[in-house]
Amino acid sequence: MWLYIYIILAIAAVYLILCLIAYWIQEWFIFHPEQLPDNFKYQYEYPFEEIFLEPEEGVKINGLHFKLPRSKGVVFYCKGNSRSVKGWGKFARDFLGKGYDFFMIDYRGFGKSRGKRTEAAMYQDAQYAYDYIKERYPEEKIIIYGRSIGSGFATNIAAANKPQKLILDSPYYSFIDIASRYLPIFPVSKILKYHIRTDLWMKDVTCPVFILHGTKDRIIPLKSGIKLSKIAQQGILIPIEDAGHNNLPRFAAYHDHLYAILNGVERSYAYNSGIRASYD
Repeated sequence: MWLYIYIILAIAAVYLILCLIAYWIQEWFIFHPEQLPDNFKYQYEYPFEEIFLEPEEGVKINGLHFKLPRSKGVVFYCKGNSRSVKGWGKFARDFLGKGYDFFMIDYRGFGKSRGKRTEAAMYQDAQYAYDYIKERYPEEKIIIYGRSIGSGFATNIAAANKPQKLILDSPYYSFIDIASRYLPIFPVSKILKYHIRTDLWMKDVTCPVFILHGTKDRIIPLKSGIKLSKIAQQGILIPIEDAGHNNLPRFAAYHDHLYAILNGVERSYAYNSGIRASYD
C-alpha cells in the first residue's frame, strides 16, 4: 500500500514541477521578439514616419506610420508574436495599395520598444497607440486589424472604442482556449500569465467584424474563427481555402476579400449556410 502512496506522491510532485516550469518559461514559447538597436534605420519603398510613444515613465513604444497623399483612412495593424516591425512593415503594401494609410507598433521588448511586458501593459500600450491615431483621424476612418496573437489586442481596442471596422486574421477564441489545445493536461487558466479573452470583448464590439481564417490552419484552427463569428454582434467569417496560419497574403482570395472589406464593396458571403452577411 505504501508503495502506491509513494508512486502517487511522486507523480504529483513531477506534475507540480512541470506546472512550475510551464509557468516560468511560458513567455519564451509565446513571444519571439527581434530586438533592434536605437539607431537602427528602417528602409521601405513607401513614405513613412517613425514614431515613439511613452505610455508611462520609462516605457518607449516604437512604431511606423505609412502615409498616402489622399488616403481613405488608416489601418491600425496589431502584429503577430514574432520579430519586429522591421519585417512586418512589408505588409503595409497590402493596405497602401488599397488606398489606406498603415500604422503599426512593436510590443514591449520587440524592436526598439522598451519596458516590462505584461498582459495589462500590452492593453494599455495598444489603447495609447489608438489614442495617438485618433488624434489624427476621425474614428469612422480607423480600421483595426489583428493578426494571430494581435487579434486579441485588436478586439480589446475595438470593444473600448468606436472604429469603423475590425478585421481579424487567424484569431483565437481566447488565449486560454488555444493554450489548452497544446497543454491539455495542465490547468492553463491557473498557470497562464496571458489570458487574452477575445471571446469576452467580442460581445462588446459594436462595429462590423470580419474574420479571415485559413481552412488548413494547424496552429489556430478554423473553429476558433467560427466560434468568434457566432458571438460577434456583426460578425462575418471568411474562410480562405487551403491557407494555413502564416500564409494568407499568398492567396489571391485573401486580397480579393480584403479589398472588398476595406472599400465597402457589397458582397454576400455564406459559410456552411450558417452565416450570411454583406461587406457593406
